[in-house]
Amino acid sequence: MVDRHGASTFGALINVAALAFATACSASASADSQDRGAYAEVNGIRMYYEIHGAARGTPLVLLHGGGSTIDVTFGQILPFFKRRVIAVEEQAHGRTGDRNAPLSFETSADDVAALLDHLKVRQADLFGFSNGASVALQVTIRHPQKVRKLVFASAMTRRDGAHPELWNFMRGADISNMPQSLKDAFLKVNPDPAKLKTMHDKDAERMRNFKDVPDADLRSMRTPTLILIGDRDVVKPEHAVELTHLIPNARLLVLVGGHGDYIGEATITQQAGRAPERTAELIAEFLD
Repeated sequence: MVDRHGASTFGALINVAALAFATACSASASADSQDRGAYAEVNGIRMYYEIHGAARGTPLVLLHGGGSTIDVTFGQILPFFKRRVIAVEEQAHGRTGDRNAPLSFETSADDVAALLDHLKVRQADLFGFSNGASVALQVTIRHPQKVRKLVFASAMTRRDGAHPELWNFMRGADISNMPQSLKDAFLKVNPDPAKLKTMHDKDAERMRNFKDVPDADLRSMRTPTLILIGDRDVVKPEHAVELTHLIPNARLLVLVGGHGDYIGEATITQQAGRAPERTAELIAEFLD
């Protein structure tokens, strides 16, 4: 939850979001991921991806949040998608390799487009969460022919679209105050502390240098888009509403909870309940 009483509350939100791995990264889910995972050489990196579900209809590409892996962000909701799913790990995250270049939403978008070419997927639906939503948006802007529908979840297109506590937190972001649970989730799939630090530092630098997406780019979009946030999200509700006016064919869905609660990404000790299943059903209605 973000309030206006200081960065400590936002720090607590980050810790809450991070602890999703405790349920998402169960032993059975990990074994399943190992069975479904593969690598592709794209744009100079070895990209990790997983394929789930039956090969019918338009595939759904899942793009995780910053500092995360597929399991951390989507482990709770992924089983409820009744379609072909392609889940991707971004440059330097989890099992995907790195390149001698900073992280950017644009280069990651080009990596996703190249992966779709590698998999011979002509067109897909995209569901990006948080930083993954910013990547998905750039895929839609830079490679519009590859995206049938977009789910833009818990992300902003302008700095002032997020509560100021986010930027206060990012100014002091350091590997020493990265939530231990996120560190553990990374090291579980990539046991290299140096790579963990590289991922953290590149992610933090990208957010510190966050650039507004030009409104003209949003107005030029022709992809049906679902703007999805929690009612106590990092993103300001008024910004989400504004996006529905800027992006043609955009709809808004506001669900109860904070940053990622609705997909089961933000949990402490309580179970996510039926929220991930219900969210998957609502997303399926939009995509279908």
